[in-house]
Amino acid sequence: MPERVLTRLRNALSAALIALSCLLVPFGALAAWVTYGLADTGRYITAMAPLAADPAVQGAVADTVGAGIMREIDHRMKASAASPTSPESPEPDTVRPFAQDAVRSFTRTEAFRTAWEAGNRVVHDAVLSALQDGRERAVTVDLAPVTAQIKRQLTDSHVPLAHHIPVEHTEVALLPAHEVHRLRKGYEVLEVAGFWLPVAAAVLASAGIAVAACRRRAVTATALGSALGGAFLLLAVAIGRRLTLADLPDPAHRPAAGAIYDALTATLRNVSWLLIVLGLTVALTCRLAHLLAQHRRVCATPTADPAREPNRARA
Repeated sequence: MPERVLTRLRNALSAALIALSCLLVPFGALAAWVTYGLADTGRYITAMAPLAADPAVQGAVADTVGAGIMREIDHRMKASAASPTSPESPEPDTVRPFAQDAVRSFTRTEAFRTAWEAGNRVVHDAVLSALQDGRERAVTVDLAPVTAQIKRQLTDSHVPLAHHIPVEHTEVALLPAHEVHRLRKGYEVLEVAGFWLPVAAAVLASAGIAVAACRRRAVTATALGSALGGAFLLLAVAIGRRLTLADLPDPAHRPAAGAIYDALTATLRNVSWLLIVLGLTVALTCRLAHLLAQHRRVCATPTADPAREPNRARA
């Protein structure tokens, strides 16, 4: 086989392997982020902990917990009205301002930060357990511990009617059963892909560089392709944020949801920027090394001595 044909075949094979490797980079990063980031309780809690001081998150929690407390009060009022022997309960409109102020005050305390961390741990364990145990059930979280802390704080502060706030099991639905089933299938795929996609991308890139006729160009192409994959991943994160917030039924909670989304995807964005910066740096380094090598070859080439050249003009 002629050498020129062999070189073309090697370059074609190298280009195919490198292109496939670069295509797998963003998908591998996404799968690894889900498997080793979101699915890890410690990393999840670390990412969510700073949000306890975010005003938007505090407001969303206050609205959710306050609404849960008022639902229980309304339920108790209806039960009291139906039973003439039940003790008289306060009107909901009388308790509502105290309950709402108490919840807002509670979200600015150290106790709330502790409850936020504990609640997120419970939520994460519940979702992860639902994804792994195979049972068809909705995922809910009980707000009773938070309500109990608010009631205790109000009672200690001698707020009127605080002792009437009911501490019931106020469950908030996180995921319906059909969503759990859909997410479970995706999670099982990502759990496998989170390990094998990055490995496959590295193997394909190494093979593409090894078979290339010009390895410098292959390394440059791999670096630029990785940077492009990082940019694609960064764009996907931004689009996902917009779509996630647009699907929320309550626009008032979009700032809180945006803060949570940004906290959870921070690692993914960092990986995207790392791919971009590292890819461009490697590509630029290869280009500079090539130019330097050319300059050295030019400098090393001996130049003709004008004094020794025959005087063509005289001839």
